[in-house]
Amino acid sequence: MHKVLAFLTPTIIYLIIFVLNAIVPGRWVTGYVTKTGTNEKLRYRLNGIYVLFLSIAIWFLLGYYHIVAYEWLYETRWYGLAGACTFGLIFSFALVIPYPSVKKSFFADFYLGRLENPQLWGGRIDAKMWLYLIGAILLELNVLSFTYYHIKTFESNINIGIIVSAILITYFIIDYLTFEEVHLYTYDLFAERVGFKLGWGCITFYPYFYSIGIWSTADLPSPNTPTWLLAIYVIIFFSGWSLARGANMQKYFFKKNPNQSFLGIKPETISDGNKTLLVNGFWGVSRHVNYLGEILMATGIILCVGYPTHLAPWFYPIYYVVLLFPRQMDDDKRCEEKYGPLWNQYTAKVKYKIIPFIY
Repeated sequence: MHKVLAFLTPTIIYLIIFVLNAIVPGRWVTGYVTKTGTNEKLRYRLNGIYVLFLSIAIWFLLGYYHIVAYEWLYETRWYGLAGACTFGLIFSFALVIPYPSVKKSFFADFYLGRLENPQLWGGRIDAKMWLYLIGAILLELNVLSFTYYHIKTFESNINIGIIVSAILITYFIIDYLTFEEVHLYTYDLFAERVGFKLGWGCITFYPYFYSIGIWSTADLPSPNTPTWLLAIYVIIFFSGWSLARGANMQKYFFKKNPNQSFLGIKPETISDGNKTLLVNGFWGVSRHVNYLGEILMATGIILCVGYPTHLAPWFYPIYYVVLLFPRQMDDDKRCEEKYGPLWNQYTAKVKYKIIPFIY
């Protein structure tokens, strides 16, 4: 029974989040994506930050009243991972099989998805936003549980770096859900469909892989990382955050109001009379400087745990490199097809793809 409950834990958490997402008050916003075959913009109901804090409160109360131990998610992590993997597969099949084929092969359809923007109840629940929400919340609960296990196990030799790493991940999650509306204007929302990549990725990969730094070191004693070195790692994280958040916010403000300045940066653009591209500020540094930001944030988080010679924690930033560099190539190709000669003007002006002066 213990193993069965552990296996079902992610599914139970996801169902609770679904109910909270549906009933907790939120604000309605109009997004950037249009309904398929129309010019009508999709509507979204956003309450992610409230659902996050309610979920943490429920976790805290369950532990406080000894209903579920705080370290439960760590001690049953392998069963939980298996359960999340199974649920992710079922979810992916359910959102692919019943719908018309898009690609030439079922494998491509299954991996990339067939539905563009599935919603329930007129946008009250949006599949993409819900997937990111559940992944973020279970990631946070995993981080809290893994960190609690470490503190309980090594009371006299706690690795402060794990606590710092947990704080940085928590900051990342709170920041993401605070600016939930901004992400309605990002690549994932307007360019991807819902299939295995997005469904299984958010249900399984996001909450378990992004916590790999703490997962793989929670049972290790403190490496006694110097405070000054931890400070450098935190600076690396916030340098990355500044690039990623700054680029996304500048794009968001520009798409909402092309004449609005951001952080004192007045938009500079190039245009063919029909389409317009932003060419200054964060988007003048490199074409995808936000990708560099994501990689730096992951690197800072992993360095903080204090075991730089251990391979497992490094899978997190390495994953970003493997994901984002090919995505940059796909996105550039997509933009070249969309903007034509205007894109060539942009690439001539903004020469670097991700890393300024290097790539």
